[in-house]
Amino acid sequence: MINVEEAIEIFRNNTGDYGTESIPLSQAMGRILKEEWFTDRDLPPYHRVTMDGIAIRFKDFASGTRNFKIEAIAAAGDPQKELKEAHACLEVMTGSILPKGSDTVIRYEDLELTDGYANLIVDTVNNQQNVHFKGSDRKNGECVAKKNTIISSAEIGLAASIGKAEIVVAKLPTAMVISTGNELVPINTTPLKHQIRRSNVYRIITVLHSLNIKCDQDHLIDEEEAIKEKLGQYLKEYDLVILSGGVSKGKFDFLPKVLAELGAEKLFHKITQRPGKPFWFGTYKQCKIFAFPGNPVSSFVCMHRYFVDWLGFSMGINLRKPMYAKLGNEVNFKPDLTYFLEVKISYNDEGQVIAHPQKGNGSGDLANLVEADAIIELPRGKNTFEKGEIYPFYFYR
Repeated sequence: MINVEEAIEIFRNNTGDYGTESIPLSQAMGRILKEEWFTDRDLPPYHRVTMDGIAIRFKDFASGTRNFKIEAIAAAGDPQKELKEAHACLEVMTGSILPKGSDTVIRYEDLELTDGYANLIVDTVNNQQNVHFKGSDRKNGECVAKKNTIISSAEIGLAASIGKAEIVVAKLPTAMVISTGNELVPINTTPLKHQIRRSNVYRIITVLHSLNIKCDQDHLIDEEEAIKEKLGQYLKEYDLVILSGGVSKGKFDFLPKVLAELGAEKLFHKITQRPGKPFWFGTYKQCKIFAFPGNPVSSFVCMHRYFVDWLGFSMGINLRKPMYAKLGNEVNFKPDLTYFLEVKISYNDEGQVIAHPQKGNGSGDLANLVEADAIIELPRGKNTFEKGEIYPFYFYR
C-alpha cells in the first residue's frame, strides 16, 4: 500500500506519449497547443476607428474649429479614404480604417449633425482619441501563443485573426471504459431487487469527454475467463483502459489476478485514503490501466483526484492549478488515512474560499455528491481538522 504523494509520483513517472495531430480550429476548444503562433501582420493591421462618429485633424480643433463640414462616409470594410479639406471631417464607423489625413475621432454622442456639418457639443477633445493604432497590440512576426497552452475561446479568436484554420495539438489516448459486476444492469431497464443500474461508467465517460477524450465502453460479468478474454483484447487495442469494480478482496474480484496473468505490470494496488483505497494502477505495453473501486464515490474521487493529473503529466502541462479553501466546520476522522470529503464551496465578503463539509453515508452514497461542488483533501496524521484550517480541494462542478 502506498500513500497519496507516492501515487502522484508514480503517475508522474508513468505517463503516455501520444504525439501530436493537426485539427480544424473549430474542434480546438480545451485541447493543448503543441506549436507556437506568430502574427502574420500587425495587430491591428491598420489604424482602426473604435467609435462611430467623425474623423478630424486634431490641429483643426486646437485652432478653434467647432463646426466640421462632412466630406463623405467611411464604412467598415471600405478601402481607406482621405480627408482632403481643412476644417472638414469624414463620418466613420467602428472598425473602419482611419481616413488618411485625419488623426482623431469624435463620437456621434458629442455631436449634432445638421445641413452637412458636424457641430461639436462638448468642450474637450483629446488628440488621437478613439483610434486603435496599427501594431499597438502586437507587431508582425510576434509570438502570440506558446506551446502547451490550454486552448480557450480567447485563443480560438486569436488564431482566427492570424489565419490559423488548422492547428497542431497534443494527440489524446484512445480509451475503453469498462464496468464489472453481475449486479449491474443497463440504465434503461428496471432493476430487480438485487440489481442496480450502471452509473460509474457514465460519470467516467463524462469526465473523459470534458477532457476531449473519445472512448468506447463495455460491461464484463463476474466470470474470470470471460474477463480475461475481453480484457486481453482491449489491452492490445487501446492506449487507456479504465475499469470500475472488481479490484478489492471479494471472491469475485478477479481483476488483479487476471491482469497479472495477462502480463500487466502492477505499479500499485491500494492507497492509504478513504474513499478509494483499493485503486489499482498499472501498464501493459503501451496501455495504461486505471482499475477503480466499484463503489461510486470511490471511483469518483480517484477519477477526479488522479486521472486528471495523470493526463496533464502525459500532455506536458498542469491541467489545473492548486486551489485551497478554509474549512467551514470542524471535521473529525479517526483512521490514519488521507480523507477525501465532499464539500460545498462558497466565498465570503473578504474574498476567502470556504469549504462546507457535506458528509454522506459512505462510498456508496452517490446521491450525496449532488449536494457538493468539490472534494477536499484532508491529510493523514491528525484526527481533528479545525474550522478555518486551509486544505487543497478539487472542483468537479
